[in-house]
Amino acid sequence: TVIRPEVSNKKEYWISRHRYYELKHFCLQYGEWKQAYNSITLLSSSNLDKIGSGSVGDPVADIAEQRLFYKNRMDTIERLTREADPTLWNYIFVGVTEGISYEIIRARMDCPCCREVYYETYRRFFWLLHKERN
Repeated sequence: TVIRPEVSNKKEYWISRHRYYELKHFCLQYGEWKQAYNSITLLSSSNLDKIGSGSVGDPVADIAEQRLFYKNRMDTIERLTREADPTLWNYIFVGVTEGISYEIIRARMDCPCCREVYYETYRRFFWLLHKERN
């Protein structure tokens, strides 16, 4: 990762450079969370082993907790992209979860706004996520 100069702290949606990178890497895990969420089922072999092992606990509750953990994280990103801008949320969502730049989003998805508007909304999303995760 190339660390770029920090954005001026006089900007409306300013967060520190390192906090931004922390949140950015949090968002880039979305695909992993979705895959883990979809792969956790009661009938998976690892969960069947727990049921037959005689261990104390509730395997169904454990599975529910695991799925809830991933679902909450995915929902947070989805909700905050919509809150950042109800019109541009899907473009921001792709940008923050896949690490794709505005230029690629503009070319592939025909983003309806200019670069400045996109990145202002992008910064607003990370500012909202910063507030949410504090």
